[in-house]
Amino acid sequence: MVGEENFIDMMPNRSNNYCCGGGGGFLQSGFNKARLEYGRLKDEQIQATGATYCIAACHNCHAQIHELSEHYGGNYAVVHLWTLICLSLGILGPREREYLGDDLKELNVFHPEMEE
Repeated sequence: MVGEENFIDMMPNRSNNYCCGGGGGFLQSGFNKARLEYGRLKDEQIQATGATYCIAACHNCHAQIHELSEHYGGNYAVVHLWTLICLSLGILGPREREYLGDDLKELNVFHPEMEE
């Protein structure tokens, strides 16, 4: 699951990457229809990768991209960067797994009944 061979970069990338359309307070502006339309380009960019997960470092991006995936039928999960870091360290709690797909929800979950 982890490794360079599983990383799919969006094109264009780095400084030429597209904005998700949720930043600068737009996520809370109340103009949902316009916000989702502005985000269409980002959704198309993500879907073109064929990836099952999109990693977002920003809370606004996470919320916007998650909604874009649902709105445009992207069927990709959106996870915070910190979620993956905590998961890799084995410290991600069971309640913090809401946005993980079924393939990761039970990874490194401590079950007290298994210790016996």
